[in-house]
Amino acid sequence: MSKETTEPEITASGANNQTTDNSNEKMVDLLKAVYHNCMTALKMFFDDVSGQVLNQERYGPIFVFQVKDASSSNVYACGFFLKELVARFQSGKDPAQWLSSFYFELMKTEGGKPLPNPPAGEEETKALIDKTLVPHCIEAVRGEFAPEQVHAGLGFVPENGPVFEAGFPAIRDGNNVCAVPLHILITHHLLNRDPADILIEGMYNIREQHGLD
Repeated sequence: MSKETTEPEITASGANNQTTDNSNEKMVDLLKAVYHNCMTALKMFFDDVSGQVLNQERYGPIFVFQVKDASSSNVYACGFFLKELVARFQSGKDPAQWLSSFYFELMKTEGGKPLPNPPAGEEETKALIDKTLVPHCIEAVRGEFAPEQVHAGLGFVPENGPVFEAGFPAIRDGNNVCAVPLHILITHHLLNRDPADILIEGMYNIREQHGLD
């Protein structure tokens, strides 16, 4: 990934009519604006920042930025979804601080932390799930809500396929379980994002719905 100081090259293709063309142009403008805002925000905290915009078939545009630490030798990379970036910049809740927090957390790992390589094939995917994602998510959600009893583990939802479930057995009435498809957890892991954060946020929403927080 080369160092970028300007907006990435983003093109709109496949426009067969004026409506589609206008829609593509608006999307390109949005992507460039979000990219520019992210670069500006990160440069408030880091001197060496680079980035690119990837198009993922299932999730749409993904923004990947990497920064270097003070030694300018160790690289730390993290990815973000378009929807969450737009929501954060529109919220007014200090998007620069929010973006930079991911990199300060990554920098706790000495020697750099580039994006991990995706699993090659079914066996590596299964190993990633069984040996990394599931143990980490179980430990994280139980630690977050200790000493309260927490249900955490793999499940299956017909419309979503394999999921990771986490919930509160003590809640008897209404929804008490947060279920996240495994492909979403894997994607967060591959973007150097903590997959357990999604589950923990969902569990706090459950507690709020039941008036427990």
